[in-house]
Amino acid sequence: MTQQLGKFEKYLIEEFFDDYRAGAMSQHTFTRRVAFITGSMAAAAAAMALVGCTPQELPRSTDPMPTPSVASNGTGTATGTASSGAVPGAKSPLSVPEGAAGIVAATVRFPSAGTDVSGYLARPEGGKPGAAVLICHENRGLTPHIQDVARRFAKAGYAALALDLLSREGGTASLDRDAVPGALTQAGAKRHVADFSAAFEYLNSQDFVDSGRIAMTGYCFGGGITWQAATELSGLKATSAFYGPAPDLDKVPAIKPAVLGVYAELDDRITGAMPALRDALAATDVRHELKVYPDVDHAFHNDTSERYNETQATAAWNDTLAWFSKYV
Repeated sequence: MTQQLGKFEKYLIEEFFDDYRAGAMSQHTFTRRVAFITGSMAAAAAAMALVGCTPQELPRSTDPMPTPSVASNGTGTATGTASSGAVPGAKSPLSVPEGAAGIVAATVRFPSAGTDVSGYLARPEGGKPGAAVLICHENRGLTPHIQDVARRFAKAGYAALALDLLSREGGTASLDRDAVPGALTQAGAKRHVADFSAAFEYLNSQDFVDSGRIAMTGYCFGGGITWQAATELSGLKATSAFYGPAPDLDKVPAIKPAVLGVYAELDDRITGAMPALRDALAATDVRHELKVYPDVDHAFHNDTSERYNETQATAAWNDTLAWFSKYV
């Protein structure tokens, strides 16, 4: 599979296989997502076999490709000042509902590579210019949870911009949710990093941002994009990547921001590869900290998921804020 699929395709298929084996995803959903990522049922079957599926679990190469649904996945968008409303499924005491006092939230558009892309921007209402943070969503796209995270940063004093990396495809909310991961991988990390470069320039031009004081964070898939951006976007002051695949180790010396890596102790797939990144960082002058949070698994920060752990998610959040406060 490593010869046929790129880093993020492999990462996502392994993640979905783990969810399937744990009973958190049905075989039907797992197969649909792999098919959308690989582009054919034959390729899906090969990939599923390589991650550990039995012959009885594999689709036939003659099975038809799944038909994407055009129904909204419930993500929604926000325009103008956010309306009042709790975040669906949110369990974190840090959650900030839409319409919270003192926060302005809206969908914004800006140019990137000859077209316009969109993102959810939340910031403190009024006040002097301050620091900003770019947010990269999970493989689910721009969801209400990620918009909530943006508002949490706004409550902490940052102008927070969460991109919809599927803007060109009509936006996350317009896509079949099982097709979202495949659409993200087909677009490619290079496009995603370029969109964050455009988002950096957009934020840097706003009068509510203190020029140059911009950080970046991301979760799961978004953690991987955050690591990639750290190797390419030299203007970033700091990053915090939550349990994302590491960048190519030969690119580590190019990192300019101060980088924080958030890892889960039980997440063998990602945390198991962390020592090689730690050694690569130690051989450079990059300011860094890689921290493993105990007794939690992948995606423990997402309070709309079953793996959420309030104690460690809050600790990782506070560590991220402290990191940004120190370096941004």
